[in-house]
Amino acid sequence: MADKARVHVFLSGRVQGVAYRYFAGKWADSLNVTGWVRNLRDGRVEVLAEGDRPDVEGFLERLRDGPRLARIDGVEIEWEEYTGEFAAFEVAFSGG
Repeated sequence: MADKARVHVFLSGRVQGVAYRYFAGKWADSLNVTGWVRNLRDGRVEVLAEGDRPDVEGFLERLRDGPRLARIDGVEIEWEEYTGEFAAFEVAFSGG
C-alpha cells in the first residue's frame, strides 16, 4: 500500500478566469486525487488534496504549471495529516 498524503495549497497570480479550477479537477481525476479546489475573494485559488503520495506530488507539479492562460506567481504549500475524508475531487464555485 502506498504512503498517503494530504496537501493544502494556495496559488496566486493570474489564476482566476483562466479555467484553473477545471484544470485542477481534470488532473485530480486522472491522478486519483480527492479533495477540492475553489477561488478565494482575494484572487487566489485554494486546493486541498489527498491520495497516494506519488499521485499527490504529481498533482502538485501540475498545479504549479497551471493551465495555458494562467500565470503562477506564488505557491504556498502546507503538508497535513491524511484523513481520507473525501470520496472524489470537487470544483467549488466560491470560497472564503
